[in-house]
Amino acid sequence: MNLITISGPPSSGKTAVIVKTIGALKQRNLKVGVVKFDCLYTDDDIIYKKLDVPVKKGLSGALCPDHYFVSNIEEVVQWGKAQKLDILITESAGLCNRCSPYIKDVKAICVIDNLSGINTPKKIGPMLKAADIVVITKGDIVSQAEREVFASRVRQVNPKAITMNINGLTGQGAFELSTLIYDVADKIDTVKGKELRFSMPAALCSYCLGERRIGEDYQMGNVRKMDLGEINE
Repeated sequence: MNLITISGPPSSGKTAVIVKTIGALKQRNLKVGVVKFDCLYTDDDIIYKKLDVPVKKGLSGALCPDHYFVSNIEEVVQWGKAQKLDILITESAGLCNRCSPYIKDVKAICVIDNLSGINTPKKIGPMLKAADIVVITKGDIVSQAEREVFASRVRQVNPKAITMNINGLTGQGAFELSTLIYDVADKIDTVKGKELRFSMPAALCSYCLGERRIGEDYQMGNVRKMDLGEINE
């Protein structure tokens, strides 16, 4: 089974890209399943069920969705194997710009949209910098010049990645992506023992543990202070 990890900022069009790409993969008689990781709510599983695509969803609640992903990915792979999938696509909410769910030797795709602003590629961190493929969406809403500037910013951040445009409404470009994500040589049996491409934040503070009170007297663990110079009280 091939394992694909897809992440990106909220509302960038990840699910639309996946749906269109699955359509292209099914034309090659490949069985595809999806596991959707999110924080508090998602009904994307209904979309996949209507397309007769095996799907599971996991909600991380108070936990970072990428930490939640890593804690469950081995069991997710075993579920995909039990479903006899050719390709298992995992979609992460990707809400933490300091994290990424990418695993070494597993194809990593970042979805980012033209409407998010030309400086966004510099803001979203390892999700973009460590990706193998960067998919840019919503290009039909902006001008050609804006598309070119945005794509240039993406390549500045991650020059090694394959950068491509996909229209989540029409599916234009999805077939090309489908040819890139399935390779017999990429089949895996387990992710146990594999390594993340990028370490998660090394932080555990009082607020991580449920503290609500504000002030130095209540702060412990990994705390970073801004340099505000001399403050006169």
